[in-house]
Amino acid sequence: MEPRSRGAGPVGMSVSAVLPAGGSGERLGGATPKQFCAVQGRPLVSYAVRAMERISWISDIVVVVSPENIETMKTIIEKYGHKRVTVVEGGITRHRSIFNGLKVFAENEFSNHLLQKPEVVIIHDAVRPFVEEDIVSKVVMAAKEHGAAGAIRPLVSTVIASAADGCLDHSLERARYRASEMPQAFMFDIIYEAYQQCTDYDLDYGTECLHLALKYCKTNAKLVEGTTDLWKVTYKRDLYAAESIIKDNLSQQVCVITNVKETLAQVGFLLPESLKSQIKVEAISKSLSKNDNCLQNIISGQCYNFVCVNDKRWAIQETQELVDVLEKANIPLLYPVVLILVHLDIPENNSFSIGMEDLTTIKKFARETKKKNILVYGLLIQYK
Repeated sequence: MEPRSRGAGPVGMSVSAVLPAGGSGERLGGATPKQFCAVQGRPLVSYAVRAMERISWISDIVVVVSPENIETMKTIIEKYGHKRVTVVEGGITRHRSIFNGLKVFAENEFSNHLLQKPEVVIIHDAVRPFVEEDIVSKVVMAAKEHGAAGAIRPLVSTVIASAADGCLDHSLERARYRASEMPQAFMFDIIYEAYQQCTDYDLDYGTECLHLALKYCKTNAKLVEGTTDLWKVTYKRDLYAAESIIKDNLSQQVCVITNVKETLAQVGFLLPESLKSQIKVEAISKSLSKNDNCLQNIISGQCYNFVCVNDKRWAIQETQELVDVLEKANIPLLYPVVLILVHLDIPENNSFSIGMEDLTTIKKFARETKKKNILVYGLLIQYK
């Protein structure tokens, strides 16, 4: 969906994000780097970009990719309608790529269009697609107060150290340690100064940004307990897990649009009521034109399933209005949209009032909308 209007970040500070996406994906296997692997037909990096893009107070999003993938990333941005995104050439290591991303805000010679330097910069992996605004906001607020902050999670496995002979040397007390996750956030001047002071060894072999802030700027990062969905796509099995999560998320909400005569209002009311025990339901009564603002709010809440209940012989025009709204919001670019047309038929003389001509029209309409990634289904209910 299109990002909401841009605004000031938490407590009025300016915030931007850097997404390193230059990895080769060796652990994943295969020729395609994991950030460009398709999940539900869409590159993984696009999900991470959209997660940041939906946060209105993030001013700029810098995606850092390897030189050979710059055009690929630009194509993704254009295809999926991403906004506020700048593509930057990465380095040969993670830290060098992040440093290149930060330079766009501070060094004129590095970019043809220098971006405004933010007070706080978020660093988030392009292969962590499920980050939510709440945890991003908490990390940013903590960085504002402490200079640096990062999300953490409990360790799943015990960490051990091996001796030179390959035998166990010692193990760490798991309760005392945490896994460092993303997102992380920093006062821009702190993390940029840290990278400027880095040794080549740090840039080539280091992986932890919070450590750089501590080592070179004496900034102790605030650790923020993260959510379970911050995990990183690393192995091939993680792609399947990501796809499963996306499918599950898409099925959790439906919008029921009812436009029927008063005599049939009860039937239109029963459908959303029966669904409420299973999923989140948003209900709209009467015509779409009279509920445009309400519909826009529902769409901005990431709803991809719609049920239109009507008793009109010709409901295609009103359905087309919904399709137009969805297209304008770029919803079908992101995921397939499911649109179920429920026709309440009141037959006269025990025969269906809907004819073959109507069915042919609906089938033709469905074929056309499928090209737009909108899947239309029809359900005819005979009501006596």
